[in-house]
Amino acid sequence: MSTTIYKVDPLQDTRWEEFLQRHPRASVFHTRGWLEALRRTYGYVPVAYTTCSPHTELRNGLAFCQINSFLTGRRLVSLPFADHCEPLVDSADDLNEIFAFLSVEVERKKLEYVEIRPRTSVCASMPEFVIGKTFCFHALDLSLDSEQLFRSCHKDCIQRKIRRSEREGLTYEEGRSEALLDKFYRLLLLTRRRHELPPQPLKWFRSLISCLGDRVQICVASKQGQPIASILTLRYKNTFVYKYGASDARFHNLGGVPLVFWRAIQQAKKEALQEFDLGRSDYENPGLIAFKDHWGTTRSVLTYLRYPAQDFQSTDGYRTRLAKQVFARLPDSILTLTGKLLYKHLG
Repeated sequence: MSTTIYKVDPLQDTRWEEFLQRHPRASVFHTRGWLEALRRTYGYVPVAYTTCSPHTELRNGLAFCQINSFLTGRRLVSLPFADHCEPLVDSADDLNEIFAFLSVEVERKKLEYVEIRPRTSVCASMPEFVIGKTFCFHALDLSLDSEQLFRSCHKDCIQRKIRRSEREGLTYEEGRSEALLDKFYRLLLLTRRRHELPPQPLKWFRSLISCLGDRVQICVASKQGQPIASILTLRYKNTFVYKYGASDARFHNLGGVPLVFWRAIQQAKKEALQEFDLGRSDYENPGLIAFKDHWGTTRSVLTYLRYPAQDFQSTDGYRTRLAKQVFARLPDSILTLTGKLLYKHLG
């Protein structure tokens, strides 16, 4: 390395938020709010690496959290529980210098690996990192007017279900009150059980609301006072992000899920946001991919990168299948406790 790499504390260094406001690829996942929620809930300590010396303006930065787990190993992740986290480094030379530094950090700190989750292919030419997991990614251009957006949706899977929800008299609420969080979380437990997985800890969602404030919104659709579908969304700059969804499968035919998405999109339009980020989907979940396709979105590939190379996908798949067999048999209280104990090891 010919360039000195400096460490920045994004939670304390006032330059970090100023830098994010200037950088066009900065997302909600880079923000102090997201990083502080990770610290409060899981104890992760965030750090950013830059070629910019202290007391000078930040021009680049690559944010990480170090996860220290006796179950899943010690590693640097950019960033835990974020669908994507773009390296905010515009110079290929600077990026190479930071990557070279990180490869040394792996050896020095005895880390299992470093993982980067770019949204674009900015890191594709970096030889130190190899392709890790890949996901399907969807985004919706909100520059069209509401009528055009509605017409671009699938007639049977989206348009008719939204109209069905109106005929059924479903009610809609949005906000971030404890009451709405409770409705969302009860639906989340149903959804995660349906997928044979534990729910994220309730503390995580409380931390997001506390740390991100009005950038977080919970949307809930109900039938005669009973919550049947909900999503949790994030906002940052001109982007509206779908992060978590939950529903009661017994009422899917009423159109509650399309309703909460559509009403959230309408709100984003009112705020003149430009993009609806629908997040990543596992390729093993074609139903979710099709649902996102039906909104007239653009589909692309998220490619995560790791150093050093590891044969992790087959092992992860085996562990997941084994864990699901256990989760499927746990009562709700134990499943919720499992999530509270387990997620800090995942990231």
